[in-house]
Amino acid sequence: MTAAQVWPAPAKINLMLRVVGRRADGYHLLQTVFQFVDLCDSLSFGVRSDGLIRRINQIPGVAEQADLVVRAARLLQHATGSPLGAEIRVEKRIPMGGGLGGGSSDAATTLVALNRLWGCGLDRGALMRLGLQLGADVPVFVHGHAAWAEGVGEELTDIDPPAPIYLLLAPPLHVDTGKIFQDPELTRNSPRITIRDFLAGEHGNDCLGVVRKRYPALAQAYDWLGQTLEARLTGTGACLFAACNGRDEAEQLLRERPPGVDGFVVQGMNRSPLLDEL
Repeated sequence: MTAAQVWPAPAKINLMLRVVGRRADGYHLLQTVFQFVDLCDSLSFGVRSDGLIRRINQIPGVAEQADLVVRAARLLQHATGSPLGAEIRVEKRIPMGGGLGGGSSDAATTLVALNRLWGCGLDRGALMRLGLQLGADVPVFVHGHAAWAEGVGEELTDIDPPAPIYLLLAPPLHVDTGKIFQDPELTRNSPRITIRDFLAGEHGNDCLGVVRKRYPALAQAYDWLGQTLEARLTGTGACLFAACNGRDEAEQLLRERPPGVDGFVVQGMNRSPLLDEL
């Protein structure tokens, strides 16, 4: 087995989210904007010659065979016919179930890293198509650039919004995304907007009302943050964020955050650090 290499898997935030329709298969049609932040998981890959794929460390609540990194590695192996395997270590820093895309980012990093380490030779478009089989957010992490997204989130247009320091709050709860999208009170017919509308300040999230109603602890944290800054929900939550006027302001608010709410000061990024490994 070759020595392991370490690759980053950044978190994402949704700077805006609109639900503009629903497909016949039940998937919702979205408009959203993805931006990366410098809160990253770290993945290590050791190449095996026997074809075996293993995650070699424990992650509470995530069984090895169900982990998206294992599924991503096996998908790439099957798609390319590679005889190689891998031992994968995942060091989690991104809160799970918070709408930051940690699992999807880990899967994307697995596809990108093993494509290189196994010598598969797939281009970025092919990896994005594979990633879509694992989840709607995976392609943007493979793509590696902040993006305006449509469809179910896979139709990407590069965009370079401001990339400030953010205060990121993680209330102690897990939002069930499926139940949010099934909720009869969710708006599903928002008018489409343009990139220009977003850049002019359209930052709404159609999931916010339903999430606030279902999760009072999140609503309390949102209201606290909104007293000082423009509070925003990423995806279906549970994480909240706000653009700050510099790191000092973010650090001060982090110290003052409500009891029991985890928090991070992060830098917005329009280019994924994953691309730097290539």
